[in-house]
Amino acid sequence: MACRPDRNNHGFTLLELLVVMVIIGLLAGYVGPKYFQQIGKSEVKTAKAQIAALEQALDQYRLDVGHYPATEQGLQALMTNADNNTHWSGPYLKKEVPNDPWGKPYQYRLPGQHGEYDLFSLGKDGQVGGSDEAQDITNW
Repeated sequence: MACRPDRNNHGFTLLELLVVMVIIGLLAGYVGPKYFQQIGKSEVKTAKAQIAALEQALDQYRLDVGHYPATEQGLQALMTNADNNTHWSGPYLKKEVPNDPWGKPYQYRLPGQHGEYDLFSLGKDGQVGGSDEAQDITNW
């Protein structure tokens, strides 16, 4: 028997498939950048929330010990009593001191240039300044 085209067998033509692929490509080109922009915004929000939590832990440390940790001690003073202070009641964080959302450690400086202490992240680019995702996230 010879294969004859069946008029009841309806499939997609190459042209129809190409049109669908172009439409999907256009949608991806429109939605994709907006999606990734939202991811960048969420990283900035996470950094701000982590800085706020670290500020609370530093304030609790100060209430117990009487002063903020020195720059040399850094944020690790919230987790360990390295100088054997008798008033230390830590650890002041439930987990280890987090890195910022871009994997870099938060910067801590006492005395601060903008307040009693400075606590900040240099953002996605790891450089001072910047805008959008590369902006510095600070406690001042």
